[in-house]
Amino acid sequence: MKYIFNEITHYRFPTHVNDLVMDRADAETSEVFITVLDPGESAPLHVHHDMEQIFYVIEGAGTLYIGQEQQAFPLKPGDVARIPPHTYHRTECKSDKPLRYLSVDCFVNGRPKE
Repeated sequence: MKYIFNEITHYRFPTHVNDLVMDRADAETSEVFITVLDPGESAPLHVHHDMEQIFYVIEGAGTLYIGQEQQAFPLKPGDVARIPPHTYHRTECKSDKPLRYLSVDCFVNGRPKE
């Protein structure tokens, strides 16, 4: 069983980067990655029905948009955000340096099979 995770798998998406720190295959109910949005980048509005997400802002500044109406909440270093299951959300970098945050995905019904 693995207890320490220090290898990163880099995924570049059209709208942002996810650096996978702990894969869901190595845990029962979670996975961990660092999301990086460059200035002006924004993740698309999306929803997760199988997980709650916790974000811890490391650096940069941005906005968290919640719900289909996209209610805006500012993000800054040290902030923790909680995204409940079934909640539409997206993040956007609003600073002149990248917005970096640790994201912990917590699977409410255990790790997905696929």
